[in-house]
Amino acid sequence: MTDSHIEPFKVDIPREEVDRLKRKLKDTRLPPKEIVPNAGSRYGPTYEWGKTLYEAWTNDFDWYEHQAQMNTAPHYLYSHPEGVKIHFVHARSDRADAIPLLMVHGWPGSFYEFNQVWHALSHPSDPSTPAFHVVVPSLPGFAFSDWPPKAAWTLQDSARVFDALMKRLGYNQYMFQGGDWAHWIGREMGSRYTDSCKLIHFNFAPSPLPDLSRRGRREYTDRELEVQRRVDDWLENHMGYAIQMRTRPHTIGFGFNDNPVGIMMWVGEKYNEAAGPENQKKRYWTQHILATSSLYYFTDCIMPSMLCYYENVRHEHFASFAMEPHNRITVPFGYTSYYWDTEPSSKRAVERTGNLVYYKERNDGGHYAAAEDPNGMIEDVRELATQEWKKSEI
Repeated sequence: MTDSHIEPFKVDIPREEVDRLKRKLKDTRLPPKEIVPNAGSRYGPTYEWGKTLYEAWTNDFDWYEHQAQMNTAPHYLYSHPEGVKIHFVHARSDRADAIPLLMVHGWPGSFYEFNQVWHALSHPSDPSTPAFHVVVPSLPGFAFSDWPPKAAWTLQDSARVFDALMKRLGYNQYMFQGGDWAHWIGREMGSRYTDSCKLIHFNFAPSPLPDLSRRGRREYTDRELEVQRRVDDWLENHMGYAIQMRTRPHTIGFGFNDNPVGIMMWVGEKYNEAAGPENQKKRYWTQHILATSSLYYFTDCIMPSMLCYYENVRHEHFASFAMEPHNRITVPFGYTSYYWDTEPSSKRAVERTGNLVYYKERNDGGHYAAAEDPNGMIEDVRELATQEWKKSEI
């Protein structure tokens, strides 16, 4: 056991590492053509998508542009007494009434997902709008955080460490925001850390629809039927990556750790499949994938990032896990359902899993809400805080 302490940190990748990445990219030999004629997307991302992404990384990407953006808010390292060091961004507001807000990423994300929201949330231009002290940690095994210090490190362990981090910063009560694997961290906090975590917003909340077979129950809506088809398709046709990561992370780790194009395809495939189609056409989206792939490469985190799959609940059990009584969220929480998410849900499904007080539907974005729809994310967090924070404070 060690004493907890916090030290300043700055993202500063040595130039020789950036130059080495460039050399490795230029020395990469891509497959000469698609696997079979007219392969399309039947065998994974299209050949043209992979080739175009590689060419953008080689010819149209400046790591230092993204590094500068990462450093637009202060970074720190928090040494937890259990022997794990956590990297985090801390965008403090200068307002006395600012609300502490913990924002957590999932896989294949990183703290960088929130780079378009941390300043707007901490420094709103309208003084009547809620302000936030934004804390964005890197999960254990991701980016600049330590790898999990033991086997069987779960998201519940990460919730315990993040709660300690917030208290170490002097935030004895705070709000939480997250999607993907961060949903389970938030669910843990909203069911077991209710003295400190007072309000939650999710952009991902797998939940089962109620049985409408009984007479008098309203039929499923068109949107509920549409998104359920998306959930079924995701679980049936897009889970190969998860099976590999929850069974053989060493295999992928050795294969990809010093293989930037391997990382690009493994990480980029999920950004390609789980984002809104309009967002995928934007240069920003290509740049975000490449910046995330670069971050994974520079920090050797592609292998340990897979442990969230190895140690936690399987995707096909997400909805039933959320329904277990001990996982019920008792603090107020909100949920924004993005149509292009991997497992979008609906109000009457999500409200079965806890104290749902805020619900909104958005049709343009997908799984990576803060990166795809930063304005929507900012709006929803502010609306939920305006509605509920004062009620939840003690």
